[in-house]
Amino acid sequence: MGKKVLDDTSIDRRIAQRLKGLRAERGWSLDELAARSSVSRASLSRLENAEVSPTASVLGKLCAAYGLTISRLMYLVEDDFAPLVRREAQSVWTDRETGFRRGSLSPPAQALAGEVLECELEAGRRIAYDRPPRPGLEHHLLLLAGRLEVTVDGQSHDLRPGDCLRYQLFGPSAFATPEGCGARYLLFIV
Repeated sequence: MGKKVLDDTSIDRRIAQRLKGLRAERGWSLDELAARSSVSRASLSRLENAEVSPTASVLGKLCAAYGLTISRLMYLVEDDFAPLVRREAQSVWTDRETGFRRGSLSPPAQALAGEVLECELEAGRRIAYDRPPRPGLEHHLLLLAGRLEVTVDGQSHDLRPGDCLRYQLFGPSAFATPEGCGARYLLFIV
């Protein structure tokens, strides 16, 4: 059985190309990136060659190594800036392994910092990030539907619809949904 390579036009393929470009821009070997990100060299190679789709956790680790938010990485794989992006044109990325769906609501712009994401996490799932992409990154999380437990700096917050959690990331974070109840939320990153 040969290697599976993703479609050249897919977002996963564009992410793979951008990850390879980021590593090349910094002059890092796969071994150096593996040490900086805690992602195995073999996994990095498969990601950069678009043989596998990245998970949210792996993207989080890579973005932390590069000092980027996941959204900033997504912006780097998108087209030129337009001030308006219609609902049907907003990019959506899905982590099939964790049941996490992440839509970029803000028009892509490499030069602008603020962004709005619409996220969904299936019932009974958990996503954990070892470290933030950039220390001190400010988040405002507004839970629209379901239940969500957000853990930041070792403190857990049980959110219900309408609750808004504001925090800065300096260490690990995690997002979890209870069995039988997923979550849909907006995430504002400043």
